[in-house]
Amino acid sequence: MAERQKHNLSQRFREFEASKTVLFWACAGSVALAIVVGFAWGGWVTGGSAQTMANEAAAKARQEMAAVVCVDRFMAAEDSSVKLAALHEITSAYAQGKFVEEGGWATILPASSPTDRTASADNRKAAALCAVELTKREIPPIASGATPISDQATVAQ
Repeated sequence: MAERQKHNLSQRFREFEASKTVLFWACAGSVALAIVVGFAWGGWVTGGSAQTMANEAAAKARQEMAAVVCVDRFMAAEDSSVKLAALHEITSAYAQGKFVEEGGWATILPASSPTDRTASADNRKAAALCAVELTKREIPPIASGATPISDQATVAQ
């Protein structure tokens, strides 16, 4: 025992001979620690989680693309200033999205069947994004040669 106390820590480390049991549990502990750290802080995910995240990202990209096309279609329409004025008068975000959705500007691919919830949900979300973008736009001035018939609409002559 007196001989063991004379060695410093580095000497004792060099002289240590691990048994198979110690090596096994050291490896098992290292694997467990790597898994915990990887999933908790390393950003590791399971295959199912990765697939879900990829599907959500793809759906969001489709909706954003459809919203850009929707704004372009909406502004290219002949009566876009009248429709934009009508959209600005609607105060509810839900009603604005419904207005755009019912106008058909946000529909890229129609639902293949009445029960196709993915396409209709994408169209609804694209319409909502489109309505948000359209409400940020200024109402263009009434074209020359058009006569206002009320506060909200005009008729071209």
